[in-house]
Amino acid sequence: MSGTPPKKAYKAPEITVTFESRRCLHAARCLNGLPEVFDVNARPWIRPDGAPADQLAEVVRRCPSGALRYELPDGGSETPDRPTRITRTPDGQLVVRGDLSLDTQEGTHSETRAVLCGCGTSQMQPYCDHSGPCGR
Repeated sequence: MSGTPPKKAYKAPEITVTFESRRCLHAARCLNGLPEVFDVNARPWIRPDGAPADQLAEVVRRCPSGALRYELPDGGSETPDRPTRITRTPDGQLVVRGDLSLDTQEGTHSETRAVLCGCGTSQMQPYCDHSGPCGR
């Protein structure tokens, strides 16, 4: 696969939320955090004007995989955690938060959050795609 992974943007005057579906691991932190914004039964499923931008940004930062991100109209975005933290889940995934530079098939990406494959079987290396034992 070449090029940047597809992301869908959901815009409101105070914040734009992007979603990269292939990285979503269905942790449901967004759905539980702001059900008035994130509703998988609605179209569009993300309605960023449903909550104040600061609340929405806080819930987006809870997304462990980085599938959800945000940008503010002034160009501001998420500040990486410092120091960078790496936590291994009981299944072997690596949950990483901080100032990250990840090499992927599409090139090098700057990240603030990611769930990385710990078993080596993911088709989306270095990201976990739930296809191997570490994603079950």
